[in-house]
Amino acid sequence: MSDGPAGIGDGDRDRGGHAPRASGAARRARKRDRAAAARRSSGDAGAGPGGRPRRATARAGRSRPEPTGATDPRRVAHEALVRIDEGGAYANLVLAALLERSALDPRDRGLATELVYGTTRMRRACDWLVDRFVSGSRPLDPPTRAALRLGAYQVVVLGLPAHAAVGTAVEVAPRRSRGLVNAVLRKVADDHAARDGADGRPVFPDPATGLSYPDWIFEVLLTDLGPEGGLDALAAMNVGGEATTRDDGYTQDRASQWVADLVGTGPGERVLDLCAAPGGKATALAGAGALVVAADVRPARAGLVAGNAARTGTADRVAVVVADGTRPPLKSASFDRVLVDAPCSGLGVLHRRADARWRVTPDAVARLAALQVELVLAAADLVRPGGTLVVSVCTLTAAETTGVDAVVAERRPDLEPLPPPGDPWVPWGRGALLLPQAAGTDGMALHRYTRP
Repeated sequence: MSDGPAGIGDGDRDRGGHAPRASGAARRARKRDRAAAARRSSGDAGAGPGGRPRRATARAGRSRPEPTGATDPRRVAHEALVRIDEGGAYANLVLAALLERSALDPRDRGLATELVYGTTRMRRACDWLVDRFVSGSRPLDPPTRAALRLGAYQVVVLGLPAHAAVGTAVEVAPRRSRGLVNAVLRKVADDHAARDGADGRPVFPDPATGLSYPDWIFEVLLTDLGPEGGLDALAAMNVGGEATTRDDGYTQDRASQWVADLVGTGPGERVLDLCAAPGGKATALAGAGALVVAADVRPARAGLVAGNAARTGTADRVAVVVADGTRPPLKSASFDRVLVDAPCSGLGVLHRRADARWRVTPDAVARLAALQVELVLAAADLVRPGGTLVVSVCTLTAAETTGVDAVVAERRPDLEPLPPPGDPWVPWGRGALLLPQAAGTDGMALHRYTRP
């Protein structure tokens, strides 16, 4: 899967059915939120006698969110969450657009990013926290649901003061449902204070809910990685990834940089990057002195590679072509090294792609594994005798890693596996695996072969 921008961290990892702890950005916001809370109205719109919340009832209807407040990070976050939930927008794209038109300072931009990415990741956990206190059979409209998730995330995951978290969530909710949001979130806060575990975090009904993953992803990774490794990987991917900036100015996760290094190319070698967009690995290979053919099946994505080659000063060594990697129009045995950074389910980079866990479907694993086999077999014909074929995927499923290699071993027994790299990589069948908890990077799988 392709390289991409990293998100901002949203809390510390936790292996069990507990919410992660607050991140540094959230802790820095607490002092400011306490002062702001004192200035806000704390009137309990949904309260009964004695200040206790009345029984909350879900209301019908689909209201639109109020216009984004250009200087309020929580309004920006709320609008983004509504667009993700109601309109199917991608988290990184919609947030970038909203931040671009906002007047937020860097600190508040960071807070808005954390709220959007963190609430999106922890959506299942947040829904469990609030749904216990919502009665009625009619579903909540998306703006109300987004406000409840935002409030629950701030109270329970970030550990912000209840008045501040509840008050700000009520402010961004639609006017017609502010009483409901206030009542529900006050119950969430009261319950959080009264019955949490000894470490101050709630005990969820099961680890999949607490870690906030669909059941199928939880089950696949625990089956394929083992209970301990799977839980650690899932917990690690609830912490935002931190990419680094290369000497040429390109921002890229260290795992992707290591994969490019492990291709092992040198000056003057002919290298093919078969699935190159957006160009992070292709430009790294060119930066090492190789002459790179960078292919992608979509013209727009091939354009991204060309743009990044120009920005990194490698355009004279990167030839961009639009081509189907399963039927590449390239001469057989014409490359010293071929890299197949194959499309995959992306289950090793869920920390950076906050909404991916809710978009990927169970059938994607088998479908993409079949595509990976086609790509690898086509790429093998392009490697010269004595050359190297490198296959990488940013996922952790057995089907897309050792499963693909098993088919390659059967169909191309002439390809000899090379030894796996060392720490933090671990042996994985005939290849290697980089778990996200090993070094705080993307999760990756790698297979390297030589063609005698």
